[in-house]
Amino acid sequence: MFFKQRPAKDATLSYFFGCAGHGKGIAVDVASGDEDWFIAEAHSAGVVITHVIDTHVHADHYSGGLALARAVGAAYCLHESDLARTSFEFMPLTNGQRIEAGNVVVDVLHTPGHTVDSICLLVRDLRRCDQPWFVLTGDTLFVGAVGRPDLAGREIEMGGQLYDSLQQKLLTLPAELEIYPGHQAGSACGAGLSGKPSSTIGFERRFSPMLSMPRDEFVSAVIADLPPQPLEMARIFEANLQGRSEQTARA
Repeated sequence: MFFKQRPAKDATLSYFFGCAGHGKGIAVDVASGDEDWFIAEAHSAGVVITHVIDTHVHADHYSGGLALARAVGAAYCLHESDLARTSFEFMPLTNGQRIEAGNVVVDVLHTPGHTVDSICLLVRDLRRCDQPWFVLTGDTLFVGAVGRPDLAGREIEMGGQLYDSLQQKLLTLPAELEIYPGHQAGSACGAGLSGKPSSTIGFERRFSPMLSMPRDEFVSAVIADLPPQPLEMARIFEANLQGRSEQTARA
């Protein structure tokens, strides 16, 4: 397996990983303007990008996912709940679906809460073992924090969904499993994010206070001290739903 984490603007973390032996790669949460970086990395690794995945329709930064997928002829993927709201075609992902890239396999976990369409990606390298090695947690679970649930305007309902996604899906995973989030410190997508760009399920379960709270206390806490919503959130979100570039959206 090859694996690269790319810090992008707006404290975003993007990912490129896959199977060099079979020449297949997967790009996740690509930021607008970084498309050429992924193309260059694929060329350097001698792989073809087969899938480009966004863990949700972003509201804090313009996505480069659709543009990258079109440029390299890859499948662009979002959760199936976005089918009725986007103005372009994509490969819909469902909970439990498996994506294969040679010896690297990805299982999709639907984890609503930050947004209705949020997903996490559980990754295995079959050359090592058949157990998951790491999980890309998008904006559901950060290092030291959790995603904000208020972007859809139903923060109490979404806060409850976020609690369920964390407790029933992510925190049931093995303690040693590595987590790689969609943002680090400086992002408006959560409060109290660490500048450390990775952690483990066990460390977060033990040391993140939010993860040991009962449901009602969690919901109250997660909506209590939210940072200001991202600047130009409505414009960015609409552009990503329409598959428009940052340049077009700002014109």
